[in-house]
This record gives sequence, structure tokens and C-alpha cells, in this order.
Amino acid sequence: MVLPGGSEHTAPDDLRQLAAHDAAPVTFPGLAGPLAALDTGAAGTGTVLLVAGYTGSKEDFAPLLSPLADAGLRAVAIDQRGQFESPGPDDPARYSVAELAADVVAVARRLRDRSAGPLHLLGHSFGGLVGRAAVLAEPALFDTLTLLGSGPASLTGPRAELLDHLSPLLDAGGVQLVNDTLEQLAMTDPRAQAVPAPTQEFLRRRFLANSAAGLRGMADAMLGEPDRVAELAATGVPVLVAHGIADDAWSPVAQADMAERLGARHEVIGHAVHSPAIENPGRTLQVLLSFWADPTAAVPAGDDQAEAVR
Repeated sequence: MVLPGGSEHTAPDDLRQLAAHDAAPVTFPGLAGPLAALDTGAAGTGTVLLVAGYTGSKEDFAPLLSPLADAGLRAVAIDQRGQFESPGPDDPARYSVAELAADVVAVARRLRDRSAGPLHLLGHSFGGLVGRAAVLAEPALFDTLTLLGSGPASLTGPRAELLDHLSPLLDAGGVQLVNDTLEQLAMTDPRAQAVPAPTQEFLRRRFLANSAAGLRGMADAMLGEPDRVAELAATGVPVLVAHGIADDAWSPVAQADMAERLGARHEVIGHAVHSPAIENPGRTLQVLLSFWADPTAAVPAGDDQAEAVR
């Protein structure tokens, strides 16, 4: 889940989701309608498909798009159905992890058919659960999977408790009331107030564009997801588990345990909480490019902790 704000670990003076990039707005056919995307265009060394988390959007990867293209990769970031600029059905049941994963598979097949080189899938937060389901549905389609700030099973803790209040708010006043409530909470947090005004306005506009059914359905999906770590490990697809040093969704301990159970590469990104791509894009980019250059290489013991201060 993407919420305004940050922490002492973030750099609040940049524009975050409004970072400049050269990606073009495009759409891809999904199974429930068109999926809005940002696409850097054809490149020679592979393709990266980036899937946003709950209440997020393709813009959560904005600082990475041009650097990925400069590195020779085609970067495609999508809004999932019902998010921001992607329309979605009015039935919350159509936002299950399985249905959302089918959208990702549909986009991935299209990219695989039209792009050279390996296809790397990255899911942020809830997008990681969706990405995992896409890999489980069609493992041969993907060369790697990156779980960025995502977890082994359903969300727990304070963010999960916040989701428990979602349905009553939607019943009482729709998406507008949910947004107003979150903004009132943000007014008590100086970290949220440090977000640049243009970015705050974007976050407000984006949240109000969410489908009410999507908010309900994705929340239910995120709170009900089973542990599928063993299934993912059995696919043999190389996995990177990466997260902010101060992640406040799935805990760093839970994500480290997931990486161990997967036999996956594990990276801790310093100066970041739950959204490393916008909180510390430079280090996030280094971690990703290193993994994609050699997905089977292990990180020497201690390196992830040593880099956590960067």
C-alpha cells in the first residue's frame, strides 16, 4: 500500500512520483479492460515489467524508468485494473490475486512476443503477491521475479488494521471519504507534510481515481493471501527479495525469512521505508541491475547489511 509520507530514512525534497522520465503513456489489453502503462520503448538487453502495489500506480516507478532505459532495458510500468488510469469492473470479486495475475500474464505474453532478451517481473508490495501468482501460473514466461517490499502471505500489523476500516468508510462516503480520512491522518504526521506540494496533489488525484470495488477487492485479497513461498521456490525462477531498511508493511524480518526459504537473493535498501523506488531510487537501481545481470549469483554474506546505510 502506498501512502503519503516517509520517514527519517527518505529524501523528502524530490518530486517522487513526478520525477521526470521519457516513458510514453500507452495501454495494454487486460482481461477486464485496458491497462494504462508507461513504456520506455524497445531496447536490446531485455524487458522489465513493473507492477504497482495497493493504491499505487505506474508512477511509483517514475525515478527508475529513464535509468533503466539508459541501461539498455525496456521498462514497462502498469496500473493494475481499477487503479488510477486503468478502468476496472464494479465487482470486488474481480480483483482477486488470481484475476490480477492473469492481467500481468497477458501483458507479459505481449512483451515476450515483441521484445528481445529476458523478461524480468517486479512487483511492489501487493503487486509482489500478484507477480508471484503470475509466475506460479506461467513460470516459463518469466526469467526473474523481484519482490520489492512484499511478503510471504497476507498483510498484518498497523497497515492491515487500517484496511479493516476501509469498507465502513466506503459505505459511508465512497472513495472521497477514504481519501479525506487519510489526509486527516497525514495532517498529524510531519513526515507526510514534508512531501512536496505537487506530489501531494498528484497523490490526491490518483487516490480519487481508484475504483471503489478495486479498493475493496484488493484489500480483501491482500488480507487473505496464503503463504505460497514453497510453491514459488519449486518453480526454479530466480527471485530477488528487496526492501527498505525500515519497511513498515511486511517487516524486514519476515521478508528476510521469506528470502531464506526461497533460497533467494536478499537486499536491504538503506534510506527507504516501504517504497524504495521513490525513496532511494539510486540504490534501488543498483540492486536491480546487479540482480538482472546475473540472477543466479549470490550476494556475499553481509553485503546487504553493509549497503543498508547507503
